[in-house]
Amino acid sequence: MSHLVFTDSYINGEFYKTDKRFSVDDPATEKSIVEVSDIDEQGVNNAIDAAKGAFVKLKATNATSRSATLMRWYELVIEHKQALAELMTKEQGKPLKESLGEVEYGAGFIKWFAEQAKRSYGDVIPPTDDQHRLTSFKQPIGVVAGITPWNFPIAMVTRKVAPAYAAGCSFVLKPSEHTPLCALALAYLADQAGFEKGAFNVLVSENAKMVGELLTESDLVRKFTFTGSTAVGKQLLSQCASTIKRTSMELGGNAPFIIFDNADLDEAVTGLMGAKFRNAGQTCVAANRIFVQRSVLDKVVKKLNEKVDSLKVAHGFEEDSDIGPLIYAKAKQKVQELLMDAKQKGAIQINAVKELGGNFQAPVILTGVTPEMDIYHQEVFGPVVSIIAFDEEAEVIALANDVPYGLAAYFYSQDIKQIYRVSEALEYGMVGINEGLISNPVAPFGGVKQSGLGREGGHQGLDEYLEEKYVCMKI
Repeated sequence: MSHLVFTDSYINGEFYKTDKRFSVDDPATEKSIVEVSDIDEQGVNNAIDAAKGAFVKLKATNATSRSATLMRWYELVIEHKQALAELMTKEQGKPLKESLGEVEYGAGFIKWFAEQAKRSYGDVIPPTDDQHRLTSFKQPIGVVAGITPWNFPIAMVTRKVAPAYAAGCSFVLKPSEHTPLCALALAYLADQAGFEKGAFNVLVSENAKMVGELLTESDLVRKFTFTGSTAVGKQLLSQCASTIKRTSMELGGNAPFIIFDNADLDEAVTGLMGAKFRNAGQTCVAANRIFVQRSVLDKVVKKLNEKVDSLKVAHGFEEDSDIGPLIYAKAKQKVQELLMDAKQKGAIQINAVKELGGNFQAPVILTGVTPEMDIYHQEVFGPVVSIIAFDEEAEVIALANDVPYGLAAYFYSQDIKQIYRVSEALEYGMVGINEGLISNPVAPFGGVKQSGLGREGGHQGLDEYLEEKYVCMKI
């Protein structure tokens, strides 16, 4: 792991050191891992300029060359899988087995877009007269800037940088201040793979406001991509408006997980465990509101309680750890405040919970959750199962859709007619049917309503970094 630990921002193929530093802490121990340089304004501007210079060269490269470079980056990430996973568990806290899975998942985006780089097609348009020939083709949009979150510090980077590079765009990235080490390691490996200097720059900073303003307001940055909360996404969108940037926004979710009475209940509970407790519930697609048809409520709660009781909350490096710590103390405080509010308003805690120290939060099962409770409306970002009973299909669809978000939804049913009805009625960008883990590099990831704009992954992910040009030629 130590050979991939870097402590300074990465600009134009070199590390950029500043006098101001801050600590990156291990959420499991709350102790410092390392101190890193905090980028200054000059460094941000240098990175944008470096990306602009790299774009001039990069846009002239051919797709086969970029594909080969991406494949080499993919190979290096897989080659260093163990070291990257250990680094992730150290700075993010998730169990090592989950970190290993994320490295492979994140590398999958690199491999997918290495293939997609060669599939940026145009059109020959049938002319409307004999004197003209009409065509269209796609070109890289330009310098891209992005901000990524702490919950998936590798996958959230590769799903943005890989398609941008595949399209022929350079990138300026600001990772979360809580997890900059994984991003710096990825940039180093990209450099080793043959990325042009300035093609992938990483800005490490606690001052998200300063960096965000410089990136969103720069005329040189033509595309901005962000993964994070809806509130911050709205602010960044407003800042991008002054220069009319293309944007991709993967924002908050409040995912419903519906279990109908005809479902395979064992499969449903197993799916719920994955959708809820992965990364200690700290995912934008985590099951947040669990709707269970009343006739099977008791059976589901019993099966769920048995599985939850077997979960081990421990340091991510412990071999049998299932749930690691929350990212920092305020995250745990928020979860506990939501639990307190819910119980004060009538929710019932089903399982016995032992109070854990530090940033560790034991999993909790609540029944009797209602729309009057804060936990019903907010992303919990913690290991809490909030169960709501329902009676009819139309009722649960209305409840599931009655939020401003629309990222992911899940439901379990064995009625094929119901499967079609419900999947079409749910107002969400992604729907899992009899499956709790739906993300895949080959499929478009994204939401509707206030959960975002654009798609990541799939063939659609490449188009996010391309502009289409129409050409009319008189002959």
